[in-house]
Amino acid sequence: MTKTRLEAFSDGVIAIIITIMVLELRPPHGSDWAAIKPIVLPFLSYALSFLLVAIYWGNHHHLLHTVSHVNSRIIWANTHLLFWLSLIPFATNWAGENHFGTVSVAVYAGLQAMCGIAYYILLRMIVASQSLRPGLQETLEKQTRRGTTSLIIYLVAIPSAFIHPAISAGLFVLVAIIWLIPDRNIEKALKE
Repeated sequence: MTKTRLEAFSDGVIAIIITIMVLELRPPHGSDWAAIKPIVLPFLSYALSFLLVAIYWGNHHHLLHTVSHVNSRIIWANTHLLFWLSLIPFATNWAGENHFGTVSVAVYAGLQAMCGIAYYILLRMIVASQSLRPGLQETLEKQTRRGTTSLIIYLVAIPSAFIHPAISAGLFVLVAIIWLIPDRNIEKALKE
C-alpha cells in the first residue's frame, strides 16, 4: 500500500465519521426560541466532537508527512486509530441526548483516551519503521510527550465525570487546546 492510499482511506473514514455525527442532530420541533433549548446540549456535544475529530485529522495529516514508506504495522496501527475514532459519533450522540449524564461523559472520556492511545501507537509504529532525520525524530518525541499529557487528562476526566460532567467537558476542551495547532516543527524538520 502506498502512503497516498493510506491517507485517502483515512480521510474518507474521518469524513464519514463527521457526516454520521451531523446526521444525528435533529432539528427542533417548533419555530420559536423555546424549541431550540432541547437541542442545545446535543449540538454542543457535536461541536466538541467535530473539533476533536478535526484535530485528529490535522495532526494525522502532519504525522503521515513523516512517512516515506508504509508497512503492515503502520497500516494496522492506523486502522486501530480509525476504529476508535469511528466510535465517536456513538459517544457524542449518547452524551448529547442524555444531557451530558455522568456515565455517558465518563464513557466519552474513556473513548477519547482510547483514541489518544491509538494515535500514540501509530506514532510509535511510524518512528520505529522509518529512517528519520534527527530533527524529525526529536519533533516526534515531543509529540509523544503531548500525547502522554493528553492521555493523563483524559484518564482524569473519567472519574471527574462522577464529580461533575462539566469538569470532564473542561478537560476535553483543554486537550483540544493542546492539540489545536498541528506541530509546526514537523513542517520545519521536513524542510531541513
